[in-house]
Amino acid sequence: MSGGALAVLITGGISPPAALESVNPDVMLFLFGTFVVGEALSDSGVLVRVSNMIFKDVKSPSTLVLLLIFLSGILSALLMNDTIAIIGTPFVLSLAFRTRLPPEMLLIALAFSVTTGSVMSPVGNPQNLLIAVESGIENPFAVFAGYLALPTVISLFLTYAAIRIFFRKEFGGGCSYEKEEQPYERRYGSIALLGFFILAGLIIVRISAGFLGFGSLFPLTIIALAAAVPVIALSKERITILKNIDWHTLVFFAAMFVLMQSVWDTGIPGSLAEGAPGIFTSIPLVMGLGILASQLISNVPFTALFLPMITAAGAPENVMMALAAGSTLAGNLLIFGAASNIIIIQNAEKTGHTIGFLRFAAVGIPLTVVQAAVYLVFLVRI
Repeated sequence: MSGGALAVLITGGISPPAALESVNPDVMLFLFGTFVVGEALSDSGVLVRVSNMIFKDVKSPSTLVLLLIFLSGILSALLMNDTIAIIGTPFVLSLAFRTRLPPEMLLIALAFSVTTGSVMSPVGNPQNLLIAVESGIENPFAVFAGYLALPTVISLFLTYAAIRIFFRKEFGGGCSYEKEEQPYERRYGSIALLGFFILAGLIIVRISAGFLGFGSLFPLTIIALAAAVPVIALSKERITILKNIDWHTLVFFAAMFVLMQSVWDTGIPGSLAEGAPGIFTSIPLVMGLGILASQLISNVPFTALFLPMITAAGAPENVMMALAAGSTLAGNLLIFGAASNIIIIQNAEKTGHTIGFLRFAAVGIPLTVVQAAVYLVFLVRI
C-alpha cells in the first residue's frame, strides 16, 4: 500500500497537499486510541486474569470453543478486530498449550470470530469505521446494531457449528484448563481497565445521544482518545505501549487514503456510479462484490474505493450495511480476505504454528456462504 501511495505521488497522480488532505484524521485517531487501550489490556496481564476467570471451570472442548468465539466476537465489536487479532493470537496459543487442544483449531476459531463479531459494530473493523465516518449516518451504533446485531449473533453460532463439524474428532474428548501465571501490577491493570471502561461507557453514551439527536457531540475520535489519554498519562509503561501498538496498520491506512483518493480523482469510479447506479443500490450485488472483490485487494481498500460510488448513487442505509457485511465476511472466505487473518498467521508463525490455506478455505467457504445468506435475509426484509 505504501508502494502504491509513493508511486502516485512520484508520477503526479496526486499532489503532496492533496495527499495530506486525503488522510482522514478521524479514522487515524480512532485507530490509534483503540490500539493504545488494547495494548494496555494485553501488556498489563488483565486479559490473562480475565481468561483465568472465564475458562477455569471449562471441562469440554465444546464449551471452550463456544466461549472463545463469543468472547472474541464481542471484544472485536468494541476494540476492533485487528486489535483482538494482535492481542488474541498469543492468548489463543497459550490456551491451546494449557488445554492440550490443537493450536490450528483455536487459531481458526479466533480468525472467524473476530471477523464475524466485528460486523455488527461501526468500530468493529476498519471498513465499518470508514462507512460510519464517511457515509454521514446519523447514529452509526444504532444503525449497525439494528441491521446487523441479530444476524451476527446467529453467524457466531454458525461459526461454532462449522468448527465443530470440521474438527469433530477434537471435540470427542475432554480438556482441562491450567491457569497461566503472569506478572500483574495492580495499578497498571487498573489503568488499562479504566481505559476500556471509558471506551465502552462513551460508546453507550454515544448510542443514547444519537437517539436524542445529540450524537454529533460525541464523535468517534473523541471516544477513542478519551479512553487512550488516561492510559498514556497515568501509566509508567507509556513508552512500551506506544512502541508496541500496531503502527504498521496506521501506516497502511495513511497510504491507502492517498492511493484511493488518486484513483477516485481519475473520475472513473464516479462515472461507473453514474452509468450503472443499479449495481450500487442492489443489496445482493453489493454484498457479493464485497465478499469476492475483497479477495483481490483486501476489504479495507475495496470499501474505501466502493463507498463513494454507493454514496454517489444515493444508496439507502441497508445497502451501506450490505457493504459492511460483505466486505467483512470476505475475511471468512479465504485467508487473504482480511488483514486480521494475516495478523493472526504472522504472529502465530513466530512460535512455529500457522493456519493452512486449504484448511481455512475448507471451513471458511461453506461458512461464508451460509453467513451471507443469513445477512441477506435480514437486510432484504428490512
